[in-house]
Amino acid sequence: MTDQAIREQLVRLLDWKEAHVGFDKAVEGIPADRRGARANGFEHSPWDLVEHMRIAQDDILDFCVNAQYVHTMKWPDDYWPGSAPPDTAAWDASIAAFRRSRDRMKALAREVSDLAAPVPTGKSGQTYLRAILLVADHAAYHVGQLVAVRRALGIWQ
Repeated sequence: MTDQAIREQLVRLLDWKEAHVGFDKAVEGIPADRRGARANGFEHSPWDLVEHMRIAQDDILDFCVNAQYVHTMKWPDDYWPGSAPPDTAAWDASIAAFRRSRDRMKALAREVSDLAAPVPTGKSGQTYLRAILLVADHAAYHVGQLVAVRRALGIWQ
């Protein structure tokens, strides 16, 4: 397999829709009055999951592309929203921001000169390839949670 073929598989992985539901389908059609709802037995609302995914992905992207990156966020407080979405504009902005940073991660997968190179501000073993795989894995995990929460709330197709 060529380097280019591997890069294109990574791009496809970032918004995978073949083995399971992707992010775009998982967030589609969630009623405004259910975005902050928590189903019995579930720790997170749809908003919690969407906003967490955005925050984490943005942080990993910044880690990869910002030569001045310094990790200052505290786990878990800075990675999870503190409340329900204030309005539809905040919900839409979070989804749009997630899609933008996902597109930037795809560009990184296509354009970084060496996927196996360490991220300049990272530690040993923190390569671009690792960051891309981490973003894809993290999103897949939480998309699964989002679908499960939607089912529990009775708002899944």
